[in-house]
Parts: sequence; C-alpha cells; structure tokens
Amino acid sequence: MEFYVFAIVLLVVLAVSDLIVGVSNDAVNFLNSSIGSRVAPLKVIMIIAGLGILAGVTFSSGMMEVARKGIFHPGLFQMNEIIVIFLAVMLTDILLLDLYNTFGLPTSTTVSIVFELLGAAVAVSIVKISNLGASYTTLGNYINTTKALVIISGILISIAISFLAGTIVQFFTRLIFTFEYRKRLKRYGGIWGGVALTMIVYFILIKGANGASFITAEMLTWIKLNSFGIMLTCFIVFGVIFQLLSLFTKINILKPVILIGTFALAMSFAANDLVNFIGVPLAGLASFNIASGDPNPAIVTMEALQKPIKSNTFYLLLAGVIMVLALWFSKKAKTVTKTEVSLGSQDEEIERFGSSVLSRSIVRMVAFLFETGKLVIPKSVQRLIAGRLDVKKYDPRASDQKGGPSFDLLRASVNLMVASAVVSFATSMKLPLSTTYVTFMVAMGTSLSDQAWGRESAVFRVSGVLTVIGGWFLTAVMAFTVSLIFAFIIFYFHLPAVIIILALSLLIIWRNHHVHKQREKEKDEISVFNLRKVADAKFSVRISFEHSAYFLQKVRSTLDSSCNNLFCENRSKLKSLTKESANVQKWANIIIANIFKTLRLLNQEDIDTTQKYAQIINTLQEISESHRDIVMRSYTHIANNHKGLLQDQINELDDIWKRLSILLDKSIEILLNDKVSDFSEIKEINNAINKYVKVYDQKQIVRIQEDISKTRLSILYYGKMGDFKKIANNTVKLLEVFRESFAMNNYDESE
Repeated sequence: MEFYVFAIVLLVVLAVSDLIVGVSNDAVNFLNSSIGSRVAPLKVIMIIAGLGILAGVTFSSGMMEVARKGIFHPGLFQMNEIIVIFLAVMLTDILLLDLYNTFGLPTSTTVSIVFELLGAAVAVSIVKISNLGASYTTLGNYINTTKALVIISGILISIAISFLAGTIVQFFTRLIFTFEYRKRLKRYGGIWGGVALTMIVYFILIKGANGASFITAEMLTWIKLNSFGIMLTCFIVFGVIFQLLSLFTKINILKPVILIGTFALAMSFAANDLVNFIGVPLAGLASFNIASGDPNPAIVTMEALQKPIKSNTFYLLLAGVIMVLALWFSKKAKTVTKTEVSLGSQDEEIERFGSSVLSRSIVRMVAFLFETGKLVIPKSVQRLIAGRLDVKKYDPRASDQKGGPSFDLLRASVNLMVASAVVSFATSMKLPLSTTYVTFMVAMGTSLSDQAWGRESAVFRVSGVLTVIGGWFLTAVMAFTVSLIFAFIIFYFHLPAVIIILALSLLIIWRNHHVHKQREKEKDEISVFNLRKVADAKFSVRISFEHSAYFLQKVRSTLDSSCNNLFCENRSKLKSLTKESANVQKWANIIIANIFKTLRLLNQEDIDTTQKYAQIINTLQEISESHRDIVMRSYTHIANNHKGLLQDQINELDDIWKRLSILLDKSIEILLNDKVSDFSEIKEINNAINKYVKVYDQKQIVRIQEDISKTRLSILYYGKMGDFKKIANNTVKLLEVFRESFAMNNYDESE
C-alpha cells in the first residue's frame, strides 16, 4: 500500500510541474494576438489573461472525464494497473513539454496527453493479455478506440478548419476595413465590435456552460432556452456602446475587443486544456479513494471511473492560481510566444527558420494557383480587391507601445474571435481539440490573407509552419512510444523504476534549462540590433554606427579566441567557434537590414550622403566574410589533423593580430564615444599592419623555397594574413564614412 501512497503523492507533485511546463507552452495560444499587436502594456495583458484562466478553470469539470475514460475502459483495469498508466503518462508529459519549451516550439498538450494515455494503456493491456494467455486481438477490448479516434480525428480536422476559417474571415474583414481601418471604424465599428463580442459570449457562456462546475441544471436549461435572446441583447448592447465610443471618443474600439478576446481565449484554454495537466492526477486520486476501503486495494477494478463526476471547484481554482503564476514567471513561455508572433509578423524580420525544398515547392505551387486564378477573375474585380488590400497602406506605428506591433489590431481581433469560437465550441462538445493547433493555424491563416508572407519571406515562414506542424506529429509518436516504454518498466520494476525515471527526468530538465538559457542569451545579444518602426533617419544613422561597434567587439573577441586556440591546436574550442562565426554573420546581416531601412528614410536628393552611408554595407560584408574565413580555416586545418604552425609563423601571425586587435579596440571606442580626433592614430596602425604583412609575406616565401613550410601550412598562413589585412582595411573604411559625413557630433539633439 505504501507504494500507492507514494505514487499518489508523486502524481500530485507532477501535476504542479505539469501545470508549469504546460502553461509555458500553451501561453502562446492566448497571448500571441495581444502581444503581437501590442494592444496594451505587457502587464495589463498578463493580468487580463490571468483573470481569464481563473474563470476558465471552473468550466473544465466536464472535460476531466477524458482522463478517466476517454482513451481506455477503466472497468477492465485494476487499481495497481491504473496507477502504472497514470505515472507513465505524467512522467512522459513533463519531459516532452519541457523539451518543446526549451526550443520555443508550440506543441499540443492535448495531443501529448491523449497519445501518452494511449501508449501507457496499450502497454499495460499487453501485459494483462500476456498474463491471461489470451489473444492479442483482444487489445481493442481494453482501449476505447471509438472515443480515441474521435478525439484524434477532431484534432486533425481542426487544423484545416482553423486555417481556412482564419484565412477567409481575415480576407473579408480586411476587404471591408482595408489597412486604413481607423476611418472605417467610425462608420461601422459598432457592428464589428458587436458581432465579435457576441460570438465570444455565445461560445463561452452558452456553449461552455455544460462543463462549468458551478452551473446548476436549472441555470443551464434557462441559458439554452434563452440563447437567442441573450445573443440579440449582447449584439445590440455591445454594438451601441462601441458605435458611441467610435463616434464621440478617441478610443480605438479594437483594443477592448482584443483585451476581452484575450480574456475569453484564456478562459477557453483553461476550460479545454486543464484536463491535460491535472486530469490524470485527479483520476489517480479518485482511483486510490475508490480502492482504499477494500482489504486488498491493488486488485480492485475501476468501474467507478466510468461514472460522471463533478470535480471539486477548489482543486480547479488552485490549479488556476498555479497556472497564472507560471504565466507570469516562466521565461520559456516568452520563447514559445516569440516563435508564433515572428511567423505572423507583417514586417521584414531576420527569419528564424531557413528555407527547404518542401517550403519552396509549396510557395511556387500557391503562386501558380494565384496566377491561374487571375485568368478567370475580371480585371475590374482584381483592381477593386488590390486597392482594398493594398498592404503599402499598412501603418506599423499603429500602436503607442514601445517597439511597434508585429501586426495591426484588426488582425489581432480576428485571431482572437475565430480561435475563441472554434475552441469554445469544441469544449462544449467535450472534444479536447488542441488549442495550440487552433490558435496557431488561425494566426497563420490571417497572416496569409494579410500578405504577411511576401515573396521575401514566404519560403522561410512556410518552412517555420512546416517545422511546427512536423513537431506536432512528432509529439504524437514520442508521447506514445515513451509512455509505452515507461509503463512497461514501471509495471515490472515498481518503485525502483519510478525513482530512476524521475531522477533521469530531473537531469534532462536541468540540462534543458541550461540549453534554453544559452539560446536566450544569444537572442538577447541579437535583440540589441532591433531597429523596427524607426522613422527618424538621423537617429537610425547614429544607431547603425553604434551597432557596428558592437559587431566589431564580437569580431575581436572571437578572433582572439580563434588565434589562441589555433596556436595551441585546441580542436574542440575551434569547433565551438564555428557557431560563433555563424552568429557574427547573422549580426552583420541584421545591421545591413537596418541600413536598408535607414536608406529608405534618408533624403533621396542628398545622393552624396546616401552613397557614403551605403558603403557601410560593403565594409560589414567584407569583415564578416574575412572573420568566417579565419575561423573556418583554423578549424578545418586542425580538424584534418594537419601539422601545426611553425613557431616563426605563430610569432608573425600573433604580431599582426595584436596590432589588429588594438586597431579594433580603438575603432570601437571611436564609434561608441565619438572620438573622431583619434582617427589619425587608426590610420597609422593600419599602415603598420600593411607594412608588416608585406615583410612577413617575404619571410614566408623564403620558408617555402627552403621547403620548411609545407603546402597546407602555407595556405593557412597566407589566408589568415590576407584576412587580417582585409579586416583592418575595411574597418578603416567604416571609420572614414563615420568621420567624413556621419559622425555623431554632426547631429545636434535639438535639431
């Protein structure tokens, strides 16, 4: 009996942990629209989402039955077997969700729990069948295959429905309001706000009331009988209020719609997904309570789990509080949210995902279909649609929040309205569809309609979507497989197996924490270069040079490490520097992208100024390529186990590097502190570098002629010398542009 007491305590602890990792992944579902549109300060958004969660958990009572009897027939299992299933499920769930959170990929907590229950139930069923000597064809008797197939098919169908719904609703909404939607909100914003909030109220209150733990049968009957009246009243009240606000105040009515929608979707999330986190532990506790009165509790069968049970509202609210705390303090929740927001951004961004053959093929196919469609659509209709969907009229400064939005308030309101409708309807039908799938696919559908996936970004965005969707299918496979293996191990080895699996899980989670911390550190470094939504050309020019200084700091530090580790032939350190080299190139690309934005702001008539400023692009590219060449040459030489540099070569390369490092340090100081007067000293150092490179080149020729330096060494030596020289020369060119035309002291703050 002691093992089962320990198991129940462990299930409760795992429930708390699962709430934390689960919310970290699912927070994107209700935060992405508000955060992406920057409808309000982050604290306000989080408070509203937290209140939505607390309200939503009380609607989730009916969903708890899925964990008890949705996937398998509990009456065919004994209490000891049920506990094994539930332990395997919870241990798997925490590991799986934490892995996805670490890499910032949204996945489905619903899919994970369904396939974990399926995998563990199959494992225990196989053991039972084997012990009874029965045929394995009877496996279907233990598994609720009908319900499982309904759940799985419902989840998969929701992907297509959500994407199509988001695409279609956003297309017609944008067609009505256009990208210059503010003036049109004055005319019929009340109708839009009334429709949006009426839909939210309908699906949350009327459809979601079935699962509420505090709704009595009489109240539920009254709501159903008066549903039309409630909807009509909501539409009239909300419509009048929003129309008055549009006409007589400066309030953007989309803001309250989005904030109320955030509350509603958070509420739907909690109602639909709470079962994924605490459904299994509550079912385990119920199993223990059912069997505890029997003299031999381990063999008591669990027919009682088939009966409908109303969950304790206190437990639900306690779970809600834990979810809210996780929402506020989880760093991984922010990582997952960034992934979805960036895939739907209306602006050019440094894309997180690369292109693939499949994404390129899909983009070409869709482009072909659009071109074919134009052949049958009248030109007049095309011109009308093109005029109303002119993305050039999109105003990125639509928000007064710092940094600007990734998309506008109109699209955010559609995201929330459509996603809330789909999720709440499924909740009312007691179908645990994936809120992640719904909200993600709705957001991607609205992005497509809004032409956020332009020719410059489409292949990368499609690749990102395919990566996320591929991860969803991988979730199902991993959840089923790992849970099945854990169930087998726990069934045969009991407590020792649980302790070992738990210890390994903690070790993996600890390692994932450090991986996530390192990834976030790299992202924070890149975030320094964020120059979105800047309209001041002078400020942008200043920032470009400041960013160039940070770029040179990174180049200097990595080259210093590269030289030292080449001289001592440290292959592992050189290998890690190849990743740093990729980051340096990424930094250069971001700064160059910012320069392109700045060039669009500069006065086109000032050609001389614009051309000089544009020279920065070439200098950064040359420095970046030379840096990559140095790092890759060093690593490749040592990785191929070639002979190390001669001592004379080390001394000569070290001499040039020390001079170059001084040049870089002084250049960084000039760019950051506006010390243009030090430029002559920079030129002297550069002249010395060029002079000594020539001298050392002559010495290398002598070594080659005397057959002291072999071919591989000579290639490495000349390559590094040439790259050092290129970096020095291009750094000087960068400073010349800064000194001659764009020095910071040429811009007075009072201008």
